[in-house]
Amino acid sequence: MLTDQQRAIIRDTVPALKQHGEAITKHFYLSLFKENPGLLNIFNKANQREGGQAANLAASILMYAAHIDHLDKLGGMVERIAHKHGSMEVQPEHYPIVGDHLLRAIRQILGEAATDEVIAAWADAYGILADIMINRESQLYTEGAEKDGGWRGFKPFKVQKKVHESTSITSFYLVPEDGAPIPPFSPGQFLSIKLKAPSDPNEQIRQYSLSCTPNPEFYRISVGRERSRSNNILAPDGVVSNYLHDQVMAGDTLFIHMPLGDFVLDETSSQPVVLISGGIGITPMLSMLEQLAECDRRNVTFIHGTANRAQHAFGKHIREIARNHSNVKAVIFYNEVEEDDNRGEHHDESGYIDASMLRKHLSTLDADFYFCGPIPFLRAIEDALDQLGVPVERRRSEAFAPDPTFLLDTEAAIA
Repeated sequence: MLTDQQRAIIRDTVPALKQHGEAITKHFYLSLFKENPGLLNIFNKANQREGGQAANLAASILMYAAHIDHLDKLGGMVERIAHKHGSMEVQPEHYPIVGDHLLRAIRQILGEAATDEVIAAWADAYGILADIMINRESQLYTEGAEKDGGWRGFKPFKVQKKVHESTSITSFYLVPEDGAPIPPFSPGQFLSIKLKAPSDPNEQIRQYSLSCTPNPEFYRISVGRERSRSNNILAPDGVVSNYLHDQVMAGDTLFIHMPLGDFVLDETSSQPVVLISGGIGITPMLSMLEQLAECDRRNVTFIHGTANRAQHAFGKHIREIARNHSNVKAVIFYNEVEEDDNRGEHHDESGYIDASMLRKHLSTLDADFYFCGPIPFLRAIEDALDQLGVPVERRRSEAFAPDPTFLLDTEAAIA
């Protein structure tokens, strides 16, 4: 347990962490991988290259420091990180390594401000957080292994079928090679895939949302072909997504982790549901939509925005769900409308999803809002919901990138 003096020291470092947090975490990652290159088999190198992971870690550290007197308020952050760590099989022995490099980075970047007392306080604070994370991740591993058909680590699955859903999205239907039962999952959760592409010396782990309702026959993920941008310069194409698109075929084997993720549909609620997605963010929304349509007891508005018809995945399927279930309404936005695009068949609106468009298509704002997509899309939806007065507690979101929400929450906490 931290002393009052140590908590005061942690609180006093918040301004410095806010100013230098990303510099600390960038230095941390450089040092960590230089001395422990084996960890490159766990961490997403694309996120390292583009700086997103450093920003995410900096936000998490700042969040922890800002709430050092009320660690019970960190439940959401702990849960999200634990699920992500669990999907990569992070182990207890990794935490001392990470802690050592983090403290060294704090001392290096903060210089004279990082006194022995500051480093000691942060060492103890990190130890407490590490224990919290280790315990929660252990629970997730045990829960996954104890499910019917469950397992630990990464298990071989066969690609039963590969389906091109659009010019940029491909679905993979996955079944266990050993014929064991398929454990259930919650709509909104993801699978982790571990593979080694010939173009990269390290194994790679990526998370992809399950894009179907839970069923006993298969898992399905739908993967967007990724092109990364860093400082407005086109970076190398996504190694894993392009390998899956171009090289993995029906009959091939992929190594899969148990489903995880805390961005899930609350099936205990009776409120209307609004599902909003942008681009590849459609995947967890589709799983939720199918589940809600099967239950047929809550009104659902499904709103999706995509570039154009060529990149619009699952369009016919979503229209069919809406036709067959009176409680489901679907609204599709195209940024680019072609002459042969039919309103009401291919799309319903042109342009972008904003507050005025949400107001136009929603019969009520007294609903549970779920939204998913790239970070700029999430920020636009947050702004729209702010304008409409939707309470924060009615919103649940997931970014298909290192999650910026910790930083936003922290800024509010320390304002």
